[in-house]
Amino acid sequence: MASYTITEINTILKGELIGSTNQKIEGAGEIQKANDTQITFIGSPKYAKYWEASKACAALVSATPTVALGENRAFIKVKNVDLAMAKILELFSPPPPVFETDIHPTAVIHESATIGEGCKIGPNCYVGNHVELGNGVRLYPNVCVFDETRIGDNTIVWSGTVIRERCIIGSHCIFHTNVSIGADGFGYRPSEDGRGLTKIPQIGNVIIGHYVEIGANSCVDRAKFGSTIVGDGCKIDNLVQVAHNSVMGRSCIMAGHSGLAGSVTLGDGVIIGGSASIKDHTTIHSGAVVGAGSGVIGDIAAGKSVLGYPAQDAKDMLRQWVAMRRLVKTK
Repeated sequence: MASYTITEINTILKGELIGSTNQKIEGAGEIQKANDTQITFIGSPKYAKYWEASKACAALVSATPTVALGENRAFIKVKNVDLAMAKILELFSPPPPVFETDIHPTAVIHESATIGEGCKIGPNCYVGNHVELGNGVRLYPNVCVFDETRIGDNTIVWSGTVIRERCIIGSHCIFHTNVSIGADGFGYRPSEDGRGLTKIPQIGNVIIGHYVEIGANSCVDRAKFGSTIVGDGCKIDNLVQVAHNSVMGRSCIMAGHSGLAGSVTLGDGVIIGGSASIKDHTTIHSGAVVGAGSGVIGDIAAGKSVLGYPAQDAKDMLRQWVAMRRLVKTK
């Protein structure tokens, strides 16, 4: 088990050490649940009240706390507590599951596939015709990669994920369990006789950039024609839907249960809150924020924050909610 002194951790974080502890630190924990071998964090002044009763031997802080430090305990003052804690968690991160063989004998790999150096392919994986895997790609058990798909270096694909034909995946991506990439987009029209529905063929693909992470059970559908695109650095939570022909710019965030209808365009750095819904053919420009549970039915200007159903300027919506509460109280 890895352990560090408070001085070693402070050296890594390049923070300001306040106080000291001789306790070896063996992990991290919540302020109310940590034990005396763990470091915690005080990300907001409202959590400082829990410090005195906490068993943690140290805490990350962004400002000098007003609470007493205590005996044999320490604070590390840093600019950004969340980023500092991320470094701490990396120190104590357990190793990933072990591949006993680089390519498991039960994996089915087409003879035309190209497998890069250092790839690891788990039991019952399928790698199809003319698939290209870059160097260091990891496919955990029961992953399917269909024909003519390309996956870049050091991408990790967890069990149950299906990547359909002709998709292009960048390097250093992470797809968690049961992700679907390249399933048919949702396209139907009433049939000519009016007695059923006609399926619109979806003949495009999906292009995913570098350093993209997609959470469990999320779906990115292939385009009707052209490509559905997820830009470099995007982070997609669990249970998210990205529909056909949508385009996400760089470093966008989509929280759980949110969804983009067909042909939505997101600029760079757009944030979509949990359970938000975005109407088809809508453009959300760079830096805009859509609050959780909102319904977007029109374009959103760059840098604007919207909230509500239908979504509108966040400050205006909050004023409406306050006014509604006042009306209810007067009745």
